[in-house]
Amino acid sequence: MSTVDGSGAGAAGDARRAEAPGGRSIASLVTEVARRFDARIATANLPVYRASTVLFDSLAQADATGRATMAGVRHASTYGTAGTPTTHALMDALAEVEGRGHACRAALMPSGLSAIATALLAFAKTGDHVLMPDSVYGPARQFAQGMLAGLGVHTTFYDPRIGAGIEALMRPQTRVVYLESPGSYTFEVQDVPAICAVARRHGAISMIDNAWASPVFARPFDWGVDLSILPLTKYWSGHADTLMGAVVAREALWPTLWNAVRQTGLCVGGDDAFMILRGLRTVEVRMRRHEASGLKVARWLEARPEVARVLHPALPGHPDHALWKRDFDGACGLFSFELRREALPAGEDGPERGLAALCEGRRFFRIGYSWGGFESLIVPARIGSLRTATPWSGGPLVRVHIGLEDPAELIADLDAGLGAMRTA
Repeated sequence: MSTVDGSGAGAAGDARRAEAPGGRSIASLVTEVARRFDARIATANLPVYRASTVLFDSLAQADATGRATMAGVRHASTYGTAGTPTTHALMDALAEVEGRGHACRAALMPSGLSAIATALLAFAKTGDHVLMPDSVYGPARQFAQGMLAGLGVHTTFYDPRIGAGIEALMRPQTRVVYLESPGSYTFEVQDVPAICAVARRHGAISMIDNAWASPVFARPFDWGVDLSILPLTKYWSGHADTLMGAVVAREALWPTLWNAVRQTGLCVGGDDAFMILRGLRTVEVRMRRHEASGLKVARWLEARPEVARVLHPALPGHPDHALWKRDFDGACGLFSFELRREALPAGEDGPERGLAALCEGRRFFRIGYSWGGFESLIVPARIGSLRTATPWSGGPLVRVHIGLEDPAELIADLDAGLGAMRTA
């Protein structure tokens, strides 16, 4: 047994520590080794930086970097929350891809909803007025009606097809005009350039939830938006295994956005940032496959007697097809279809029984609220409580995400589901 009084085994241990390379103890050795590796090895992907602490060579350097970080200078960081080489690389990538041809900066958040919340909190203050489309993502609506309302920010929900007519809703207090195109569940395509032009004339900030078409099929800054909000969880990741969001802003608005990010302490880790960067490499190929398969399934559904209509902007029969064709470079795999009421089982609980038979027990289509991954998903779209300006009056609505499976097998799976619905 060792002792601590300098005699016996304790003394021998002291001698061994003294004989360690460089005179270091094992305690010091294990904290110091392998923290610097200067060999330059070129790899296909950037390494992952996992860091909270950032080190400096001098107090002057620490002070200068602190000022730069607070000002939002690109790549400046005093702490892991402000960024690492991995997260800064992703921020640069998002700004370049989403802001193609425009001077933009990007900030990262832990989820798509946190990106929405951060953008609104950054630019809407007590007494301000926000305009938001009635077809907006449900949690964004709840945030506006909950936390924003509690902070004294009033939100008006407008018809997503209002276009330049939004001029009539503008107030002196209108600070933010929020857009989402196509809209959640019902896929209305907004006239984004016209709405942004009105917002700009009134000195309001325009921001868009660009989940559906980004990063391949939309150029929101060409349309005139000031900020683009991205759920990186979706197609940017593409593998249903990472949660993250981002806000891409025009350079002039970056200081205000960055100030909100720093004050709320929002950040992401290097491992998750690496996953989004990895997904980005294959996103164009994946989205082209989602588009092609989605259109095959949508056209098949159009011909089904159980289906009243298919809400897919890329179909010529969609009421906003001309707008979609003008502004978008393609379509993703997410759309909805409306069921004919007469195709559902009879009885008071007939619609619910029919929806359960359609959605449950499918081979490929699993029930899930997310989308944008490799897998196909199905879920009833219960939007009765989510509309005020444009209440839904159609039949039961079902949203599907068409994944990367064989579209013929997906069609067979839906065919079986519709058959089960009829006999439920």
